[in-house]
Amino acid sequence: MIKKILIANRGEIALRIIRTCKEMGIKTIALYPTPEDRDQFLETKFADESYCLEEEGILGYLDQRKIIQIAKKAKAEALHPGYGFLAENGDFADLCQKNNLKFIGPTGDTLRKLGNKIEAKKIARVVGFPLLTGT
Repeated sequence: MIKKILIANRGEIALRIIRTCKEMGIKTIALYPTPEDRDQFLETKFADESYCLEEEGILGYLDQRKIIQIAKKAKAEALHPGYGFLAENGDFADLCQKNNLKFIGPTGDTLRKLGNKIEAKKIARVVGFPLLTGT
């Protein structure tokens, strides 16, 4: 069982992940962009720990190496990307794995295959999933 998760997202999705983790007895780590933003985000108030990305706006949430660095510093066992941002990035899933962090989501290979609509449709056809005609 995972004991501590870094949430690499913000807002409502981060709050949902925090609530679920609390129900499961899992510690949570939230992120915030700059030091002055710390008290502006509900997730930093509800998470067990929070760390500064030191980057204005959305850019810090896209800095894969910085997020991995924070996860290691905080001794997280897993990383939850939320949705959007890094959740669809196969390279980020692989980077988590290389750094001994469980990526909560599909494997990097799966993300790359299903991120391409033509490849996803080929896979669906092979496994017998019903498809609509067209491209």
